[in-house]
Amino acid sequence: MNFRPLHDRVLVRRIEADAKTAGGIIIPDTAKEKPQEGEVVSAGSGARSDSGEITPLEVKAGDKILFGKWSGTEVKIDGEDLIIMKESDILGIMA
Repeated sequence: MNFRPLHDRVLVRRIEADAKTAGGIIIPDTAKEKPQEGEVVSAGSGARSDSGEITPLEVKAGDKILFGKWSGTEVKIDGEDLIIMKESDILGIMA
């Protein structure tokens, strides 16, 4: 894939949640919510300040993240469903 987001944007692949609950109940696809967990595929160079300085992003490719339910824009690149979002839409990095 030859795609790199610009500025403070991040390309994210959703990580699918388990199809079972902790009690063993299987959740059908129609009842599942979209996962709010993902992996950073690619990140831009950083946000540009008013003075022209670039502030690098805190996330990098390979980081596992949590993001808001309605964050980003869904896109299809090379047949894969991905999300482009701003770094500010990311809630945190999972350790």
